Amino acid sequence: MSNETIDDVTGGINAITGSAGKIATQQIELFTLAIESVTQLFVPISKTATDLVTGTLTALNQVLESVSTALAPKK
Repeated sequence: MSNETIDDVTGGINAITGSAGKIATQQIELFTLAIESVTQLFVPISKTATDLVTGTLTALNQVLESVSTALAPKK
C-alpha cells in the first residue's frame, strides 16, 4: 500500500469517528432537553395541585369550624 492509500484510510476512519462522536453528543443534548422540557411541564402542574389541595383543606377547615360553632353550647 502506498502512503496515499494509508492516508486516505486514516482520514476516512477519523471522519467516521468524528461523525460518530458528534451524533452521540447530539443524542445526549436531545435527551437533556427532553428532561428539561418535562421538568418545566410539571412545575406549573405541581403548583396548581398544591394550590388546589391548600384551597380544599382551607374550605374543609372552615366547614369544620362552622359545624363546631353550631354544635357548641350557647351561653
